[in-house]
Order: sequence, then C-alpha cells, then structure tokens
Amino acid sequence: MTVLGIDNLTDDILTSLKDLRCGLLCNQASVNREFVHSRFVLSEIPSFRLKCIFSPQHGFAAEKQDNMIESDHGVDRETGLTIYSLYGQHRRPTAEMFDDIDVLFIDLNDVGTRVYTFIYTMAYCLQAATESGKKVIVLDRPNPIGGLAVEGNLLKKEFTSFVGLYPLPMRHGMTIGELALLFNDGFNIGADLEVVRMAGWRRSMYFEQTGLPWVFPSPNMPTPTTALVYPGQVIWEGTNVSEGRGTTLPFELVGAPYWEIERIQHLLSKDVLDGCLLRPVLFEPTSGKWAGRTCRGFQVHVLDRHVFKPYRTSLALYQTVFSLYNEEFGYKKPPYEYEFEMLPMDLILGNRSLRKQIEAGVPITELEQQWQPELEQFIEKRKPYLLYEE
Repeated sequence: MTVLGIDNLTDDILTSLKDLRCGLLCNQASVNREFVHSRFVLSEIPSFRLKCIFSPQHGFAAEKQDNMIESDHGVDRETGLTIYSLYGQHRRPTAEMFDDIDVLFIDLNDVGTRVYTFIYTMAYCLQAATESGKKVIVLDRPNPIGGLAVEGNLLKKEFTSFVGLYPLPMRHGMTIGELALLFNDGFNIGADLEVVRMAGWRRSMYFEQTGLPWVFPSPNMPTPTTALVYPGQVIWEGTNVSEGRGTTLPFELVGAPYWEIERIQHLLSKDVLDGCLLRPVLFEPTSGKWAGRTCRGFQVHVLDRHVFKPYRTSLALYQTVFSLYNEEFGYKKPPYEYEFEMLPMDLILGNRSLRKQIEAGVPITELEQQWQPELEQFIEKRKPYLLYEE
C-alpha cells in the first residue's frame, strides 16, 4: 500500500512548523487516500496556520481547458482563504504573494511527461522561494506511469518554454518530489527544500498498483491510461490533428477527417508498435479541433505497458501521416503556452531538428539511436535525486 507524502508527515516536520505561516500549491486532485483534500488535512494539524492557496494551470478546480485559458485569483468558499492563480496574470509567485507565508507546501499530481506544466509551476515557486528566503516542502506523489521507463530526446535550451524549462526527456520517470530535488540542486535553483517521501511506493509501480484513488489533475487527464499514452499523444497538440479533446477519451483517440485508415495502416511500420494496438475508430469531437466533424483515426490500446513506448508510437504515426497528407496536414500556429514566435510542435518536441528529420523520413528507430547518448546522460544525472527503489 502506498502512503502519500500528505499522509506521511513526521512529528519532527510538524514540530518545526509550529506557528509558522504556510501556503499550499494544490488543486482539486490534491487528496489523500480517503479523498480528504490536503488543505483540510493540513488545517487539522494543531498549530498549523494555513494562510493562502496557490493554484496551477487549469485552475484550483481543474475546470479550465488547455493553452492560455487563464484563471483569476479567487477565494476558497470552504475555507475563506485567498487562492492565488499561477496561471493568469502571473505564472510565478510575486513577492507580495509570499509576504504572508514562511513555508510553501506543494502537493500536486504530476503525470510523468516533460510538457505537463505543473512541474514548472513548482520550479517557479522554488525560484521565488530562493529570492524571498522561504522554505518549500514538497509532499511527494507517485509518477502514475512508473519510475523505471525513460524515453525520448532531451529538450534543447533554445526551446525553453512553459512546457519545458529544463533538459528532460519526454518521459522522465521521476516523482514530483524527485523532480523538485533535481530542479533545485541539479539545475541550481538553491531553495530551502524538503521533500516528504511516500512510503510503500516502488519505481516499478504503475498507478493502478498503488491502491490510491485517481482524481483527474486536469480536465483531459481522466484516467491513468490517459497518462500512459500522453508522453506520445501530446505531440498532436502541435498539429491540426485531433488528439481526442472534446471526446470521452482524450489522448487515447487521434485522427482527422482527411485520414484514411487503410493507407495509414499499410504504411505504418509495425516494428515501432510494441505493446499496443491502434484500433480504427470514427469519432466526433464536441469541442476543439474538428468540433462537429467526423474524424477517422485510432484508439491507442495499451496491451503491455512494460514494453509500450508511447513517444516512439506517436512519432511513428506522425511521420506516416505527414508523408501521406503533405497538403492536408498542418502545424498549429503560435501562440502556445505564452510563446508567441516558435512553432508549438518544436516546443513540444523540444528540438526543431527532430521535426525536420521526421518530415524527411528518417526512421524512428534511427532517431532513438541518435538521442540515446543524451538520454543515458540524463539517467545518470537523475540518479542522486531518486528516492525510491525498484
């Protein structure tokens, strides 16, 4: 049984916090095993003084959709506490927001993919804490897609954005607490940081093995299966292909009205589809790309998550579609997550040359060989910050 950081606070930590003013970065998915929200768990601790709440992208209630749909500051109706939005006018805490706190708790559910913005909101909070001399305590949570598999090219510095602040691979295989340590020490933020570890979690675990309840951390992350395909399927955000938003299976579905199932299946190499099945489907998004139009495409069925490589699978499908539909296929134009010049696809991939090679038809397996050395360097770099065994 996995015990979350929020349920694993020690007496020493609690004693050190006596009478200190605290803030909490969280959203509606920040619950413990009994579905009790972290703000209530912390508020029940004697002498604990919760002064304000901070919320990430999608809002405190995870009600907002993607890409620059902002949230305003507000008030939590149940506690009366101010909620400072860190996805609106400000994406990092101001000095004024930190004036009333001594310690910031962070209790967010990450999903294990480089482009998921919660980890960069955490990084911005660490930076602000360094500048203001505040302490940060991260309450650790599982990586829902496990802590062993690592996949993809590393982000290049020139493509730094809110969907990629640091040179991570697309699938990083770290918990949010481990990432906090990596960002803080490995990338020289230097905040006064403490991570409250989980108990009973192992790197080999997928979310279903933890015994914990899944509460969607963002509107289009409804299930652990969504998180598993997300490191690959998120690339479609940078195109005119529907990634399944506006359906009941976001990121599991992919397609467009101009796709022809048989042609794609014929050209798509089966060598890069280990552990999954692309089942032909028709779907009609109710919002987003191709809303109200029938899309032809696939549902990604994961048959063996231990050999499934989501990034490889989606890159191979992207390369196939690009080669077949050069005229119909298109890339999303800026802005994308507050970057107003660079192509969103390049920000998502973290490397413009990778897009060019895919367009040129370089086999995906060859691309994997190219980025393997830097991936191995990342695996070495992360080792000192790993908190859990296999």
